[in-house]
Parts: sequence; structure tokens; C-alpha cells
Amino acid sequence: QVQLVESGGGLVQPGGSLRLSCAASGFTFSSYVMRWYRQAPGKERELVAGIASTDDISTNYADSVKGRFTISRDNAKNTVYLQMNSLKPEDTAVYYCSVFIGLRRLWGQGTQVTVSS
Repeated sequence: QVQLVESGGGLVQPGGSLRLSCAASGFTFSSYVMRWYRQAPGKERELVAGIASTDDISTNYADSVKGRFTISRDNAKNTVYLQMNSLKPEDTAVYYCSVFIGLRRLWGQGTQVTVSS
């Protein structure tokens, strides 16, 4: 079955960096668009970034993270990454990777990112 396992979260000071990873299994990873979402306490889950499955590996980002976050993928390792730089307190959230398969959006368990001094 499909599994998505996020890692790399933690506590970081404002201005710091983290790299999140999502290891995928149970499907043909290279054929699917992969996305990162986040959910802060009391807020709805929001799309952070997406990366295409095509050879040009096009990406898209929420306005709030453009220029600070970079999504990438390694199809040989079935892994998608989210490099987060210049972190702000408002980036504090649980971060989830996600894939849409079989008419359903599937989620990992999430990884907590806390940005605080």
C-alpha cells in the first residue's frame, strides 16, 4: 500500500533552515506530482509547494514561501524534499507530504516544524 514517511522537522530559531524529507513507497513515485502541505494550530491545512512528475520538474509555491523554500525530488530514492530557509515564526506547523492517487489525496503522518527563539 502507499506509504509516505516525513522526517526532518524540529525546533529552529527564526532565520534558520531545515530540510524535510518524505520517503514514498507503494506506487510508481516518478509518475506522480508530489506536494507539501502544512497545518498550523487552529488553521486549515494549506498547500506549500508542489513538484511535477514530468522531465522538466516544474514547481509551484505558496506566495508566503516563495524565495525561501525549495521543493525537489529524487526519483531514484523515491523521496521528495522541502528545503526551508529564512524560517519565520509563522512557518510553525505540522508539514505533510501528499500524493493524489486513485481519486484520493493521501497523506503522511506529518513532521512538526517549530520556529521560535
